[in-house]
Amino acid sequence: MARTTTTPPTTRPASPPRPRRGFGDFVKAFLAFVALAALVVGVPVALASVFGWPLPHEVPSLDVLRSEISVNTFIGALTVVVWLAWAQFTACVLVEVKAAVSGVGMPSRVPGAGASQALARQLVAAVLLLSAGAAGFAPGVGQLGEGPEQVRAPVAVSAQQSPGAEAGERAAAEAVRAQADAALKASGQAPRGSTKFYRIQPPEGRHHDSLWEIAERHLGDGRRYGEIYRLNKDREQPDGSKLSRASLIRPGWIMEMPGDARGGELVEMPASPKSPQTASPEVPDASGKLAEQIAQYDTSRTGANGSAASPGRLDDDTRQIAIPSRRPAKPSVPEVAAPAPAPAPAPAHEQPAAEASSFGLPEALLASPLLAAGLLAALGRRRRTALWQSAMAAGRARRGMEPPVPAGAAADAQDALLVGADPEAVAFLDRALRGLAAALAAAHRPLPVAYAAWLTEGELHIQLAQPSGEPPAPWRTGQDPTFWMITRPDAEAYETSGTTADAPAPYPGLVSFGTRESTGEGTRKDTGESTREGTGGDARLLLNLEALPGLVSLSGPAASRTAVLASVAAELATSGWADRMAVTLVGFGAELTALAPTRLRHLDDVEALLDTLGAESRQRAHALGNAGHDSVLTGRGSTAGRPTPWAPHLVLLATDPTEEEAAHLAQLAVDSGRLGIGYLVGTSHPDLPGATWQLEVTDRGRLLAPLLGLDLKAQLLPTAQREAVVELFSRTAPEDGIADSRPFLVDLTEQGRPAVYARLVGPYELIGPETTPDASRSPLLYEALALLLLHREGVHPRVLASALWPRGVTDDVRDALIARLGDWLGTDPDGTARLATDDTGRLTLAPSVVSDLDVLRSLHHEATAGRGAEDPRTRERLLTDALGLARGPLLADRTPGRYTWLTHEIVDAQLPLMVADVALSLAESRRERGRPERAVEALDTGLTTAPSDERLWNELLRALHALGDEPRLRAAVRDLASRSGPSGIPPRTEALLDELLPGWRGEVPASA
Repeated sequence: MARTTTTPPTTRPASPPRPRRGFGDFVKAFLAFVALAALVVGVPVALASVFGWPLPHEVPSLDVLRSEISVNTFIGALTVVVWLAWAQFTACVLVEVKAAVSGVGMPSRVPGAGASQALARQLVAAVLLLSAGAAGFAPGVGQLGEGPEQVRAPVAVSAQQSPGAEAGERAAAEAVRAQADAALKASGQAPRGSTKFYRIQPPEGRHHDSLWEIAERHLGDGRRYGEIYRLNKDREQPDGSKLSRASLIRPGWIMEMPGDARGGELVEMPASPKSPQTASPEVPDASGKLAEQIAQYDTSRTGANGSAASPGRLDDDTRQIAIPSRRPAKPSVPEVAAPAPAPAPAPAHEQPAAEASSFGLPEALLASPLLAAGLLAALGRRRRTALWQSAMAAGRARRGMEPPVPAGAAADAQDALLVGADPEAVAFLDRALRGLAAALAAAHRPLPVAYAAWLTEGELHIQLAQPSGEPPAPWRTGQDPTFWMITRPDAEAYETSGTTADAPAPYPGLVSFGTRESTGEGTRKDTGESTREGTGGDARLLLNLEALPGLVSLSGPAASRTAVLASVAAELATSGWADRMAVTLVGFGAELTALAPTRLRHLDDVEALLDTLGAESRQRAHALGNAGHDSVLTGRGSTAGRPTPWAPHLVLLATDPTEEEAAHLAQLAVDSGRLGIGYLVGTSHPDLPGATWQLEVTDRGRLLAPLLGLDLKAQLLPTAQREAVVELFSRTAPEDGIADSRPFLVDLTEQGRPAVYARLVGPYELIGPETTPDASRSPLLYEALALLLLHREGVHPRVLASALWPRGVTDDVRDALIARLGDWLGTDPDGTARLATDDTGRLTLAPSVVSDLDVLRSLHHEATAGRGAEDPRTRERLLTDALGLARGPLLADRTPGRYTWLTHEIVDAQLPLMVADVALSLAESRRERGRPERAVEALDTGLTTAPSDERLWNELLRALHALGDEPRLRAAVRDLASRSGPSGIPPRTEALLDELLPGWRGEVPASA
């Protein structure tokens, strides 16, 4: 239903403004300046005046070596040492000042100057604390994220688009904007009257200004600096320069300001010289020169043909960035019908994180596509392993063939993982990074240090610590030399060429911290909002904890801090773009070690951590020296094609360290980036000693870092979702199932004949529906039915939509398909609908809708745990009927590009195990009854569905050898060799062949 709404010109989280700098800051800056002056200037002056020039006035002779060492000689040597220390410290100061003023990356590391450079950094930072130069100590991670927001044109009335707005909303907003401009023009007012212009006059005693301080003085909140930045970006200033990045603002510049700016020397937009009659009497007088400068400045808003730039156009630096259009979930935004004021509901990102949910599924998992994909993949591997181990250990009883079915919060968490996961994004990220490592290794170039990455639907941008030249194709330079970028189609070329096969994971420490929501058109897969690929979406920020120098602090409420730390830990534990790593959790997350016991470990306190970190740091430094590498990253880049020992160690602390512990951590972190050890410290004190990057998470789920220009929707894993995920991982074995739960069993009597019967094992066939669906819609109906048949416990409608439309779909289309599927399946004779919804909102099928997999499972259960367990003849008959259903792999003839959800299904591993078990049991029964040929027939049939089962092959080889049929035995060996692939025949099978058929190796092709 459309609603009339008008929003303010900005949307910001409800967070307190940045505290103003007080007298204490000035005192700190003054004392730091005095200390710098004393160390840089006073020390050499004192040395020169007291001890004289350190270098000899003439070339010394060899007699100096034979002369007696006196007190003066000793003092002279000490003087030289002090001079060298002064020179080193001065170099550190120069390096830190250059990095602070330039604002590009982190300062270079002065060799052997760990403590000196740390002291220089603190003093320089204190001096520059009162200027915008302090922002240069951290790279501009927030720069790229500015682009996704629309440029707000200074119009009298504008309709702001929120994340996930429908496709038609932009057209409506454009129409409203055009109508407002036309009305203002007709009334003699300039449409641009809602903005003001500010001539830069830096604060007294300063030669520059900053966007933050301008926003703080004139807009009341420094966090609104992004609005000023977007209004003035790439505009030529009176001195000929341009604001190409949010850094220093020079005197005399003219900055366009939002309409609600106040205070200072602000002037309204002057009237056009061509129409003086339109000048408003309320506009302050402006000098002719200033008016001319403003007029020239404003012409950059129009294109070459004189047309105004689109108000929805992105910044030039980021206009090519395709922000992802799938996640996170957002409530639908009503259409804009007219520019009349109306109260707007609080956006989702301003709701308390603990209350966030979406259609009954946890929002935290829905909005974390990389985390969800990693958890889902790891859970699938864990379940497959548990299923295989259970099947191997079950003996002939063959219990434990049914994986556990989650319930309650665990079921909701699993559904949220299925809906939120974006395995394609994980593959894109992994492929692009490994391809970059391989390309650089081939060109004999080192891996550059990367601090962060921005991942969108179609592009990946990595931010480097400093410019590193031109990137190798297909990578290219991004918005400035510190950004390298690649598109998804270009990254796919790595896969087809096999470039990434042996490449190491170059940046395993990358982990998601949050999302910068877009306001452009975009598709939300999970909310059903409209989409148009490539025109909008969100940008996800990943920070490289391994490379960030020093400590990274995370302040905010304790529950929010722990939720961020848990999310980081879970994503690192299941990351698909990492090879090996160690993650230490301190003071939280002992239960999270269940996700990846080989990656995660838990310690109770900081003291236990410090006992091991010192020794590990020394060990790593020694190993790097022996290998001839200057850093872990250099070592990793030189190990392409072979396993790398240079795995990162990431430390996540949730407890406040004591002052002594914090000092010890800061000392260890001085060389952390080189050693591959990263620190993320959750603390209640925002000013953690040694913290070079300071993050803050609010109780409403916003992640803030003002000096980095970041204001994101934080990625969280709250306690309830964390417990549900851990429950999924702790109940993976079939014997872990719910005690009172049983698999769906079909009535095998004549009275149980199904109304609808689907054959899923082998080619997909359907028998029973009274009507035939429309040819254009039948593929989706067949696929939806297959998904429901594989999940007799029920399927959440959002999981169904996510499976059928991986790139997103609207709710009405999904609901229409469900209604169409219900009509197609019809009702039972008693009027019961064959497609229904249970108490949890999940879609379920009636018992009268059955698949051959249900029948196979029921026959297997009856043969092993029912009537066949005590009667051999009944057992053989049931097993024969069951094996007759094995016509090939699951959905063998499925359409390419469809049924992609099968990669997450445990039935993909369950079916071959079950068929192999049936074939082995039937073959044994037939051998015991003296029918070896029929035993071979059973084994051959089992191999059609389980062609890689080693047990079937071994039994087939033994059976053929027992028959004395050597030609068939040799043919089976050749068939096995052709199916084994690059890994070759399994060792145990090779040993069996050496016994049964000596000389078999000469008959197998070498390529096999």
